[in-house]
Amino acid sequence: MSALELDPDGRLTPAPPAGDLIDSPPFPKAAAKEINKPEQRKNLYHATHTIRVKRHNAVEEVPNWEELRRAGEQIKNRILRNMDDYLIQLEESLTRNGAHVHWARDAKEANEIVTSLVKAAHAEEVVKVKSMATQEIDLNEALEEAGIAAWETDLAELIVQLGHDRPSHILVPAIHRNRSEVREIFLEEMGRYGTAAPEGLDDTPANLANAARTHLRNKFLRATVGVSGANFAIADTGSLVIVESEGNGRMCLTLPKTLISVVGIEKMLPTFDDLEVFLQLLPRSSTAERMNPYTSIWSGVTEGDGPENVHVVLIDNGRTKALADREGREALRCIRCSACLNICPVFEKVGGHAYGSVYPGPIGAILNPQIRGVASAVDRSLPFASSLCGACSEVCPVRIPIADLLVTMRSRVIDAKKAERNKNIVSKVTHASAEAQAMKAGAWAMADHKNLEKVQRASTASGAVMGKVMGKIGPMPWPLSTWTNARDVPIPPTESFRQWWDRTRGEEEK
Repeated sequence: MSALELDPDGRLTPAPPAGDLIDSPPFPKAAAKEINKPEQRKNLYHATHTIRVKRHNAVEEVPNWEELRRAGEQIKNRILRNMDDYLIQLEESLTRNGAHVHWARDAKEANEIVTSLVKAAHAEEVVKVKSMATQEIDLNEALEEAGIAAWETDLAELIVQLGHDRPSHILVPAIHRNRSEVREIFLEEMGRYGTAAPEGLDDTPANLANAARTHLRNKFLRATVGVSGANFAIADTGSLVIVESEGNGRMCLTLPKTLISVVGIEKMLPTFDDLEVFLQLLPRSSTAERMNPYTSIWSGVTEGDGPENVHVVLIDNGRTKALADREGREALRCIRCSACLNICPVFEKVGGHAYGSVYPGPIGAILNPQIRGVASAVDRSLPFASSLCGACSEVCPVRIPIADLLVTMRSRVIDAKKAERNKNIVSKVTHASAEAQAMKAGAWAMADHKNLEKVQRASTASGAVMGKVMGKIGPMPWPLSTWTNARDVPIPPTESFRQWWDRTRGEEEK
């Protein structure tokens, strides 16, 4: 995320943008780069393991946790089954409350709407609540192109913005940074964009937080436009809900005269009573808290209290395409808790930057290929960024079968590649890919037990020979190098289970 700079005349000029995440390399290449950052791996390991242990303890306190998960799943499924009706109800409720509702089919439309609203308010800057939706559409970059400064006020987002960096986690965008790195960023960058960090700033969390608080205070007090997302949008009351831990959201939602909220259409809940379920599921799954410190709920305009103008931009941006998918639509239940990231052994090693999306980790690996498609090399690679251990499915508070959907997405990526190859056929002679040949061989082996026995006998024979020469299979020539260069592979066993059974119990069976 980039940040605005001042030219010699004191005018705002955009800093060089970080670039669209879609321009990132495919996951295998990006992961190979990120995994070679030992300090980052250390930071990720410490943070994810700390969060997952705390989350486990917080969940264990709730005797009906599985009932809550099922309730959350069913409530979100009700929204997905009847989204058209609930969207109409939400618009009517918001309008009745005095809010202005805008519809955006894609990122371009959403950015144009927000930019025009900020200009109409005669503002040259906005303060922002942490929002995945605005990151998804690159709102900050769109505002900067229009000469409008977008200031992130969440502590972790502030660290990322001041560091000219990209978020690497849904909940903790600066999870790849440690305290010493944050201190250096604050000392070097804060003074360029507002109140400077105090001299002699150390890396204790309290002092870093105080430096951020002082830096942001003037921005809060002078801003006339606030921009937010929403954790939930209540259809029957027209209420928007944000849960947070720092209080910066409360400042952005109440002080500016104009509030613009960018909300994905899947964020709805049917009734206000449904919120009770999610205010138990979300804090424990995300920050491992029994209850989030700040819950802000606003329902349009109230004279003399809060913003005078409230705008809600409801964005599709690929969501209805995912909704039309009978299997993939389950990913739209996501409440952005990040529990799947914290438990994922792959994310723990490479971090979020390797995924080429603001939605990293297991949920991003199934959500991005649906809302963005699989035309790019980045999105085609994401479903394969997993060990399929299934831990993500186990911790998801709304029971998204992430591991199953990863397999489904892999199948669709392969189908897309096949279709693309068929379009590019220039002769009648085609050559199957190595992957296709391997799958064909596997199908042959599994089709008949006699075929499987032949493969097992060949495998054990080769294992006996290799066992005398080497203890493991290391790097091998192409095409096996794509697998063996990244891991040590055990040599095949010298005896299969079938052979062991025949040797030890075969006579008994006869």
